[in-house]
Amino acid sequence: QVQLVESGGGLVQAGDSLRLSCAVSGRTLSINAMAWFRQVLGKEREFVAVISWTGGSTDSADSVKGRFTISRDNAKNTLYLQMNSLKPEDTAVYYCAARVGGMSRSPDTYNNWGQGTQVNVSS
Repeated sequence: QVQLVESGGGLVQAGDSLRLSCAVSGRTLSINAMAWFRQVLGKEREFVAVISWTGGSTDSADSVKGRFTISRDNAKNTLYLQMNSLKPEDTAVYYCAARVGGMSRSPDTYNNWGQGTQVNVSS
């Protein structure tokens, strides 16, 4: 079992930056990929970015390319999402997720989730 705890959300203005963190504990050796998703109330969970936990390869949604960067610190067992040039449409609850398999954009393929952290971007 893997436990995930997000932090770093908050209220910012458009154009500001935030860095989200996801602390990972438990059976971390079983993890091969970790991702960030976001969800607005009443909408489906949306892929943001994914990283290979061992190799460091990344992939991100077109809507955040050039603005958001996913990274990890294996020594600290922490996943990050650096968010720059934030827009009001980035407002959502952000979740980190982990899986045994390789990188995936589909939330249905992840079986370990954090509780989420709220990001609000005002115009």
